Amino acid sequence: MEPKQIREGYLVKKGSVFNTWKAMWVVLLEDGIEFYKKKSDNSPKGMIPLKGSTLMSSCQDFAKRMFVFKITTTKQQDHFFQASFLEERDAWVKDIKRAIKCIEGGQKFARKSTRRSIRLPETIDLGALYLSMKDTERGIKELNLEKDKKVFNHCFTGSCVIDWLVSNKSIRNRQEGLMIASSLLNEGYLQPAGDLSKNAADGIAENPFLDNPDAFYYFPDSGFFCEENSSDDDVILKEEFRGVIIKQGCLLKQGHRRKNWKVRKFVLREDPAYLHYYDPAGGEDPLGAVHLRGCVVTSVESNPDGRKGDEENLFEIITADEVHYFLQAATPKERTEWIKAIQVASRTGK
Repeated sequence: MEPKQIREGYLVKKGSVFNTWKAMWVVLLEDGIEFYKKKSDNSPKGMIPLKGSTLMSSCQDFAKRMFVFKITTTKQQDHFFQASFLEERDAWVKDIKRAIKCIEGGQKFARKSTRRSIRLPETIDLGALYLSMKDTERGIKELNLEKDKKVFNHCFTGSCVIDWLVSNKSIRNRQEGLMIASSLLNEGYLQPAGDLSKNAADGIAENPFLDNPDAFYYFPDSGFFCEENSSDDDVILKEEFRGVIIKQGCLLKQGHRRKNWKVRKFVLREDPAYLHYYDPAGGEDPLGAVHLRGCVVTSVESNPDGRKGDEENLFEIITADEVHYFLQAATPKERTEWIKAIQVASRTGK
């Protein structure tokens, strides 16, 4: 029986022989991690067994690289992976830790559910409640909140969640609200942002969810991102970097000259609306920028260069200056999410 596939996506991996970092297509299975040079490859370039392995989620071995985690096997071999942003790293780390724990306990992988430990009323439908919370008019308002010189975009406080549940008559009291919010958190409908809420979710506090104005949370598909603030008054950002980040991640991009495809890290900002792309293996400065104001973005069903190949999940951006960009997402869902996010940014940004 084939091992169950848990998670897949682009990560940057440090080479075992040479100290080079390269973008890889990584697949997390119940018993190990496979990594491929390209998503379309049939056989992996390598495999890391998880049995007996340990994981370090906040790896400080590389001063200039953020969001790195390390897996050490039973043979004391270190494998370093770098995510594109904090929430992506946390999601990988959470699933890898659970996979290792399941192997140790001889259990099948299953993401943590609170329905076994918290007895919810039969009338509570967490999925429907989540959709109501996200309603643009009557739901929880997403804000940009600042704490400890960090700006948390598209998030809300724990107190706001309980207040909303009370005002929406979904609960009888705040204690019952904590039970419902904890269930939403552990089922993945809410995500913790910041040390206070993350520590509670990891079991350090008595309750995994905090009814606290200093505990921040966000919806998993909201485009949430945390930014460091600079205390230097003389730091002036270029106009195109002033926009709020609403989405980021790795995509394949076709080059304009050679027409070859390479993995790039994309960061989407609105107001002003720009899509910057970077070398995912390193470099603080973008390789290029796409001004999205007035652009057209559509899905594409065939390879733009006419050659046979992996033609799934393609989409095209045509700028106001009629420059064409061809991109490829990993899944149909991811392509749809990027198209919608770019369309929103192009209408609202400068």
